[in-house]
Amino acid sequence: MHIPDGFLDSKTAVATGLLAATGLGVALRQARLHLPPRRVPLLGLAAAFVFAAQMINFPVAGGTSGHLVGGVLAAVLLGPSAAAIVMSAVLIVQCLMFADGGISALGANIFNMGVVGTVGGWAIYYGVSRTVKGLFGCVLAATFAAWCSTVMAAIACAGELATSRTVGWWVALPAMAGIHMLIGLGEGLVTALVLAAIARARPELLQPDAATGPVRSCGVVVVYGVLIALGLALFASPFASSWPDGLDKTAEVLGFKQKAVGPIVPVPVRDYRIAGIHWSVLGTSIAGAAGTLVVFALAWSLARVLVPGAKADNETSPRQAP
Repeated sequence: MHIPDGFLDSKTAVATGLLAATGLGVALRQARLHLPPRRVPLLGLAAAFVFAAQMINFPVAGGTSGHLVGGVLAAVLLGPSAAAIVMSAVLIVQCLMFADGGISALGANIFNMGVVGTVGGWAIYYGVSRTVKGLFGCVLAATFAAWCSTVMAAIACAGELATSRTVGWWVALPAMAGIHMLIGLGEGLVTALVLAAIARARPELLQPDAATGPVRSCGVVVVYGVLIALGLALFASPFASSWPDGLDKTAEVLGFKQKAVGPIVPVPVRDYRIAGIHWSVLGTSIAGAAGTLVVFALAWSLARVLVPGAKADNETSPRQAP
């Protein structure tokens, strides 16, 4: 769902950029005020996992693929504001390092996936989880919210395309919403599987207020999580589906694919291909691993700067068994 350069006109790009900047500003302020210092490392972990998982496209139908967006997953673990920061970090690195999403459309991509999909999806999760209690309710609510978040982001994207006169609203809406209703099923399934695994290993990460006993450090979780993310980037991403994603397929079917232009600023690793490495599998693996580490470092460093006492808390927390 990453919008490339050329799909949006200048007024839409500026408007969505302002909306994204406002949403991210609110998220940064809320994270500074309310994010517990001991959960700061989880921002880096969530960003690394989301980045790696987004590289793994899965086939959907009719020659179309989808991938995890991950906004609701991050919001369930960290809250909506921290999740918006995580998604913004991922989208910024994807854009500036790999030309995955155009720089002129960066604001729109952050607004769609980092604000509409993440915060809107979390609001649905919050409402449903208050109806169905416990860890089961948490996973069930997150699954439904993840599906909704994918569809909401797709509808926002369709509106931006229509506002830019790239394609008509009544054409873009059913095309984008329809295919992303299918992609959202994969989003919900992956979200449910990841949260179910976390619920078994560290349930207090899902329900911190209900945790009993001594508070355990997140350090070991972060180490294992980053290793898993690197494993996905190194060994799974090169074999992802090569079919176009929902937006690319829609552009192809509706006849506006030719409006996309190449990156308007140079990027170091365009399309996850490294110059000089002719074996594409190896190049994609190295690029994915590098991106995973960069996203992790960016999100964690930003969180440590934002949250008062994060550095001191991480340095003085006693070591706990995982």
